[in-house]
Amino acid sequence: MRPQDLVRPEILALKPYHVPASAGMVKLDAMENPYPLPEKLRRELAEALARIDLNRYPDPTGEKLRALIARRMKVPNGISVILGNGSDELLQIVTMALARPGASMMFPTPTFVMYSMYAAFTGIKAIAMPLRDDFTFDAKAFVARMKEERPALVFLAYPNNPTGTLYPDADVVEVIKACEGVVVVDEAYHAFAERTFMDRLREFPNLVVMRTVSKLGLAGIRLGYLAASAAWTEQFDKVRSPYNVNVLTQAAAEFMLERLEVLEEQASRIRQERETLGENLAGLRGVKVFPSAANFFLVRVPDAARVDASLRKQGVLVKNLHPGIGQSLRITVGTPDENRILITALKEALQ
Repeated sequence: MRPQDLVRPEILALKPYHVPASAGMVKLDAMENPYPLPEKLRRELAEALARIDLNRYPDPTGEKLRALIARRMKVPNGISVILGNGSDELLQIVTMALARPGASMMFPTPTFVMYSMYAAFTGIKAIAMPLRDDFTFDAKAFVARMKEERPALVFLAYPNNPTGTLYPDADVVEVIKACEGVVVVDEAYHAFAERTFMDRLREFPNLVVMRTVSKLGLAGIRLGYLAASAAWTEQFDKVRSPYNVNVLTQAAAEFMLERLEVLEEQASRIRQERETLGENLAGLRGVKVFPSAANFFLVRVPDAARVDASLRKQGVLVKNLHPGIGQSLRITVGTPDENRILITALKEALQ
């Protein structure tokens, strides 16, 4: 028996999520924080992790870590938190919980590719509403379609990936108020946008705020968290796998969240460098830079495949986006030295 005879057609049609090799490259493709932890902090973290009993299962719900997240991330009183193995798992959990037969989900496009991937995995109907040509959000058109389709789930990346666009608060509120289902505001890049809907969770019963610590500088530990009313988290928690967040991740996150100011200072440096990089990119002939509230830029170039290939030959790795976005690269904000290397390589690639 062949896989083609048993695997669902929509899964057969998918391509696996591809992560390119990056050894020896200036890595500006994955929106990572480019700064390592200070050496003293690394030693202290190593000592803390060395005390963990690896022969025991982790706390199944991460109670201590959830309480710490609620305190450090200013989760409103009465709002519950659940943890995920990265925010990717939380996206899957929410989608699985709401994927009743005949249900649909909506999101603007282009956006984070995993929204549509999890729709395919769970069988829920995906409805992608195009952004305007300048990647701004047409809230009126979105709400009109939403009222027709009545989706169980809406995803709004805030700010959006891969465009970097931060939708106006009024537009997000319009969607939340008009939606009969759950609206997930995905704040993966909140540290760079410095805007949030976390403090409005009690105002909107159908609002869910989702975040990750990856962009803050902890991508390697794979931790996401979701905040919502207990009525929703109780249901989402039923879909969550037991012990989904491992003991080392919980311990590392607890250690670092008690020292959040280190990561916040790095985020501040990235925001400052974003301004410089944006100006330098905009000064290159043939390059269009879209405004960004995240730690990356969407950049339109004359021939994305050729420019990407040239950058790789020069040891610089960026993200060549799919053709539907139109000859575009997504470039992470790196360290000042990494950004100087990028600009030099990009000048060469554009010749």
